[in-house]
Amino acid sequence: MRKIVFCLVVCLFATVAVRAQTVEGDWEGTLKAGQLEFRLAIHIKKDDKGALKATLDSVDQGATDIPISSISFSDGTLKFALDSIQATYEGKLDAVRNVISGNWSQGGGSLPLDFARPKARAETKPRTLKPSDIDGEWEGTLDVGGQSLQIVLHITSYEDGMTAKLDSPSQNLKGAPVTTIQRDGSKLKLEMKQFAASFEGTIDKSLKTINGDWMQGGATLPLALKKK
Repeated sequence: MRKIVFCLVVCLFATVAVRAQTVEGDWEGTLKAGQLEFRLAIHIKKDDKGALKATLDSVDQGATDIPISSISFSDGTLKFALDSIQATYEGKLDAVRNVISGNWSQGGGSLPLDFARPKARAETKPRTLKPSDIDGEWEGTLDVGGQSLQIVLHITSYEDGMTAKLDSPSQNLKGAPVTTIQRDGSKLKLEMKQFAASFEGTIDKSLKTINGDWMQGGATLPLALKKK
């Protein structure tokens, strides 16, 4: 009888292990490159023929549904490639911890990157809008080495604070979250940790322009933002 029970237990654990060896679903990870941090999310599912397909989000760059060119999962190893940005990933699934540990390769370099299942998020209450006099869209242009980069800053204020997102149409960047934004009278400061960048400016009395400096990579560039 004990042998039968033992066999059943072994079979049960074997079945659980097989079921755990799956990568379908959502995974999240953070790619760290020096001072830069990029949150990534990969969404994996099977097509009508049972083959894997996937898309990737770069949360801090406001990029979603980036098509993954090729993806495979064999013997617990996940591999995928994004031809559009010449990047690849290879990682090993730890079914017990539900973590994929591996490396992201791009531009001749390689960085460690682990993916994990998204944690259950507590239900958040809807935020109450409390518009300020600088809410809305602000546009400006950064001159970088003879190249003009359009910047669009979206500011929204709530009862519990101010938030912002940034677009750079010339770089196909949309909705990148501003890490912190602070206003002290006519002074406005914002930081984007994912790009190791910050901005400090002065809001004019007419509330039509914000003149200041964009700082990134040790360089300081003038940036004037105008209200749309």
